Amino acid sequence: MTAPGATVRARGVGVAVDGHRILDGVDVDVRPGELLALVGPNGAGKSTLLGVLSGDTVPTTGTVELGGRELRRHAARDLARVRGVQLQQQGLAFGFRVEDVVRMGRSPWHRTPAEDDDERVVAEAMERADVAALGQRHFPTLSGGEQARTSFARLLAQATPVLMLDEPTAALDIRHQEALLDVLRRTVRAGAAAVVVLHDLSLAAAYADRVCVLADGRVRADGPPAEVLTGALLSEVYGHPVDVVEHAGHLLVVPVRTPSPLQEVL
Repeated sequence: MTAPGATVRARGVGVAVDGHRILDGVDVDVRPGELLALVGPNGAGKSTLLGVLSGDTVPTTGTVELGGRELRRHAARDLARVRGVQLQQQGLAFGFRVEDVVRMGRSPWHRTPAEDDDERVVAEAMERADVAALGQRHFPTLSGGEQARTSFARLLAQATPVLMLDEPTAALDIRHQEALLDVLRRTVRAGAAAVVVLHDLSLAAAYADRVCVLADGRVRADGPPAEVLTGALLSEVYGHPVDVVEHAGHLLVVPVRTPSPLQEVL
């Protein structure tokens, strides 16, 4: 089994579907102690890259390693003990209670010594994701944001050293967006590795240690937010003028809006 703190390393990764190339020659690392944000416009390949890094999508070309060993050589159960994944779609068709959904995250540790910690780990995960009060609610009755927080709690309960999240903040209000990313950053500071797909560039700037900008299936930039999130690059990549400004020590990414004719008259 791969030791905690393992690096996920992708080199020359390409993915083609029905002759359409979604990723092309992507190199990226997910390293312990770092929170990596994948950003880019719709169709850039962010979710596909996350799928490749997690082992759920097999690349057409290139290699992915976890802890120096090819990802495809890891047994499924061992892989589930090393990396946890939170997808955009929750995919639960039955009326499980929230507590039961979070407890599903412990399944990779069944019949191992770690199973003895299940109750404590589940309770802590629910507190950290702010779903403890929802424990007896049935998952389908929850709002989209509550479902997302429950899925985050399940990811935390899995207790893996590598965490992968696909747009986990999309359905959350401001408070819970900030809280989720703060918990994720604290987990990274404790030695985990994390990669998260984000659409909110200001959130990426505030919480990520590194930002990887994707466009047309290729890496356009990869580095610290202050170096990568520039108005010139983002305007080109997103096809819309963007300003990057500093406020209270944080970078804010703001779209440039052309005044409407009514505004110009007023």
